[in-house]
Amino acid sequence: MKAIVHDVYGPPEVMRPAEIPQPVPGRGEVLVRVHAAGVDQGVWHLTAGRPYLIRAAGFGLRAPANRVRGIDVAGRVAAVGPDVTRLRAGDEVYGGCGGSFAEYACAKEDQLAPKPRTLGFEEAAAVPVSACTALKALRDVGRLTAGQHVLVLGASGGVGTFAVQLAKALGARVTGVCSPGKADVVRSIGADEVLDYTTQDPTDGSVRYDLVLDIAGNRPLSRLRRALTARGTLVIVGGEGGGSWIGGNDRQLRALMLSPFTGQRLRPLAAGVRHEDLLALTRFIEAGRVTPVVDRVHPLAEVPEAVRRLRAGEVRGKAVIAV
Repeated sequence: MKAIVHDVYGPPEVMRPAEIPQPVPGRGEVLVRVHAAGVDQGVWHLTAGRPYLIRAAGFGLRAPANRVRGIDVAGRVAAVGPDVTRLRAGDEVYGGCGGSFAEYACAKEDQLAPKPRTLGFEEAAAVPVSACTALKALRDVGRLTAGQHVLVLGASGGVGTFAVQLAKALGARVTGVCSPGKADVVRSIGADEVLDYTTQDPTDGSVRYDLVLDIAGNRPLSRLRRALTARGTLVIVGGEGGGSWIGGNDRQLRALMLSPFTGQRLRPLAAGVRHEDLLALTRFIEAGRVTPVVDRVHPLAEVPEAVRRLRAGEVRGKAVIAV
């Protein structure tokens, strides 16, 4: 089968087209005929092997343990493995797996759900990782309630565009922060206010928020805390910068250690794709309250270009790969 692989860690250019064996589903897994796959920041980190901490987490110390990248997936079930009970061949699904930049990929049944009826495969592929992350950040870690004021730093990206819409759907007032060239996107998905981070400092303390989502940012904790109410919650979703070993994760560790000594809740986020969360997202999507923002659909051969554009900040919402 056709796939995009990489045998060494490095920039997106190390990925290349190749013919590899078709995977076989194991216990609790299904084989998905991939129609589309989403591109997220995790793709770059796993391809580059940076920070080095991810290599020690089972992704391969010297070379990638899995040659095929990609997590977001939308497609049809081609075959099922032992102990699969909810899905059968022919079902249209979306969710998370390992190696979705290929014609076929194996996914655990509990990381898939029926594809929303209102979405095509390419739109559905933009949802799983980013929307599940946003949902968990707001609902589970942020404990968002109706009427609260939410600040979304990084509102024009994959997680950010879903966070803005989900926060509105949950009854919050939302302020989104992005670059001036992407403000129209953030307004179009329902943000009550949009701030240009090149001219306005959302963490100067002039406005305080009940919940702050810092998505793939690098602002110091002291500045983020200035944007919170006395009992507000900060959720750190990923992070960039930092050293080669743990990258932006150092802020998450420091937030966790500082939180018990302040009235504010400072929380890191460990995201994942779960069947139950996908079902919740499907309800929002089919009700018309959440819509994926798809920047561009690339063919499979253009995975390196899609990842390059993402890292360069050129993507509004999500880039998607059509397989």
